[in-house]
Amino acid sequence: MTAARPRGAALLLVLWLVALLTALVGGFALTARVEHMQGRVLHRGVAGTEAARAGLEYAVARLADQDLATRWLPDGREYAWTFADAQLRVRVVDETGKVDLNAADQPLLAALLRVAGAEPGQAGALAGAILDWRDPDDLGQPQGAAEDPQYAAAGLPYGAKDAPFESVGELELVLGMTAELVAVLREHVTVHSGQARPDQRYAGAEVLEAMGLDAGPLLEQRRMAPAMELAAELGGGGSGTYSIDSRARLPDGRDAVLQAVVRAGGNGLPGAAYTPLRWKEGTSAPDG
Repeated sequence: MTAARPRGAALLLVLWLVALLTALVGGFALTARVEHMQGRVLHRGVAGTEAARAGLEYAVARLADQDLATRWLPDGREYAWTFADAQLRVRVVDETGKVDLNAADQPLLAALLRVAGAEPGQAGALAGAILDWRDPDDLGQPQGAAEDPQYAAAGLPYGAKDAPFESVGELELVLGMTAELVAVLREHVTVHSGQARPDQRYAGAEVLEAMGLDAGPLLEQRRMAPAMELAAELGGGGSGTYSIDSRARLPDGRDAVLQAVVRAGGNGLPGAAYTPLRWKEGTSAPDG
């Protein structure tokens, strides 16, 4: 009877040790699996990001192509390209095809704001606020005056910048501007062209409409014209400063997006084909 008790205790101890080892091995296996899955996700994310960047690099090369038959045009049309196992869609827009926040006048800014969804009175006031943000004086515009007193009255801890826009993102700080309007305007405004009027050869439908032009026929004419004819007419790859939207889809359905503004030329850096002025990238998981 007494001998059975130690044997029972030893058996119980062995069972506990087996259970503990099973739990440890199971935990290790689960951790290894999770790390493996995380590594795969990271790997595919990096692969997608690099594919999207390849699309940008390829676009820069195509824009400078001396062969008119293969040169890409920076007028917003979409180009398809395959890189490794990724399918890419790339759009390029010359920055001169957009409304320059530092050069456009009040009527053009107001017209673009109306196209973006602002009410007529709101559009005029916001256009005036944009002018007051960028001009160096403290005199408010006749419509939509937005100098330091107006910012203070709105409870904001800052006033009008009284200096040029350095980025499109500064629109969010302009008195009266809404996040919804900024989200729409981002694609159609720039701080890089320096031109009072956009170049309609590169402008999209919204900018053409803001310029008082009938966008439909112009875009259809652009779409139907032979690429070589358009390339010859434009006489080159545009101004040299471009917005590039490169989207890569991997075989597993994962998407990677790179949106950048670049200036052709490396700004003195050896071997550089372009200088980045704005850079935004991201990935999304496969559907389901």
